[in-house]
Amino acid sequence: MYKILIVEDDEAIAQAMRRQIALWGLETRCARNFQDIMSEFREFEPHLVLLDIMLPFYGGYHWCAEIRKISKVPIVFISSASDNMNIVMAMNMGGDDFISKPFDLNVLMAKIQAILRRTYDFTSPAETLEHDGAVLNLSDASLSYRGERIELSRNEYRIMQMLLENKGQVVSRDTLMQRLWETDSFVDENTLTVNVTRLRKKLADVGLEEFIATRKGLGYVIG
Repeated sequence: MYKILIVEDDEAIAQAMRRQIALWGLETRCARNFQDIMSEFREFEPHLVLLDIMLPFYGGYHWCAEIRKISKVPIVFISSASDNMNIVMAMNMGGDDFISKPFDLNVLMAKIQAILRRTYDFTSPAETLEHDGAVLNLSDASLSYRGERIELSRNEYRIMQMLLENKGQVVSRDTLMQRLWETDSFVDENTLTVNVTRLRKKLADVGLEEFIATRKGLGYVIG
């Protein structure tokens, strides 16, 4: 059974999320000690974290950074502070998605299920995808180039996988967004831009400066 940790100090919102998630057979826990979220994280060992930005004592960005020191578990930010700056900040801090308050509980569940599927259930008949010396290992979601291993976030891995699977063909932004989030109705386009920018920087750091090309008005292409 998948376990979801809810880090939300508004009791009404936290309990509404807990009840909705429990209906789908998932185990949930609402954080209580907002001074020490990491203790609850380590004890519960969740498969996904729902994390508010505005919290007592320390904000959600702080706890996201702390979780990322020890885990790649998916983190979904939930906040009424849904301006572009906060969305970009959430993605840069290591978040996997952003849901703006107020939100529909059915949309929340759709996103949770999509993230759990792509994180824990994906399989592929191939073991690697390769282009110009860069090798994407599908078994551990890592990228290697000239003997150097590049750690990818979940979204960066999915972007690389889709572009390499369609090598030489332009993949539209809408197609990428649907692949990453399984819906394009509730995702700000800035979220995809941030992920691609972050991926390009990692590639450039190992000598792959122009590995992903932009086709203005169309999308992205490798090869």
